[in-house]
Amino acid sequence: MKEQVLAIKEQLSGKTAEEILQWIAFEMNGQVVFATGMGAEDQVIIDMIWRHKLAIPSITLDTGRLFNETHELIQATEERYNAAIKVFYPNSTALEAMVAAHGINLFRNNVEQRKMCCQVRKIDPLKRALAPYSAWICGLRRSQSVTRSDIEVVAWDEANQMIKINPLVDWNEYNVWDYIKEHDVPYSKLHDSGFPSIGCSCCTRAIGPGEDVRAGRWWWETPEQKECGLHLVNGKLTRAAK
Repeated sequence: MKEQVLAIKEQLSGKTAEEILQWIAFEMNGQVVFATGMGAEDQVIIDMIWRHKLAIPSITLDTGRLFNETHELIQATEERYNAAIKVFYPNSTALEAMVAAHGINLFRNNVEQRKMCCQVRKIDPLKRALAPYSAWICGLRRSQSVTRSDIEVVAWDEANQMIKINPLVDWNEYNVWDYIKEHDVPYSKLHDSGFPSIGCSCCTRAIGPGEDVRAGRWWWETPEQKECGLHLVNGKLTRAAK
């Protein structure tokens, strides 16, 4: 698939985020899905999809440990754009077995058990959600953290065996919030309380002045460990072929 990724990368070179989404929607009609974590970047993308009337469905994950504000945002977003966001949940049997073996808050025990929790609550449901498609879109940006500095607009997702598109890869925090303000895009109220990155309520805290935007995620771990695995292959972020 290296050649296909290179070909798409060439086609998308120099295009804006909106142009990238328009190209993907046309060229991969019916084969691409947008996976939203309901973060600020994701809200920008869903607004662009709606604004340009693109035939790109949206899916999200409910891990069972989300903030209530995230549930409220899902509903507000569906109402604003008159579009359903399909929600995927962890397999109940796998979840119950994990909790029985390791405890309800196993993610605090060590990195391995935290990743196990992410596997059951996030990665496995995502695989089910992505199965019908050959490409997926997400809101990753290079400037989000040290673990994301090398991502490209288009990459081959080895874990899910599909193409991955990051239309906001070159955007910074100001670009995101300027867009949200200009277009009155709904967003999580947690962002107004010091939460730049929002995940499960048990694994996310507000950050202080000068802290990295990902500092509130799994704050008891070192920066290079702060990924749930949705964007990792063998412990590293996937990259586009160069």
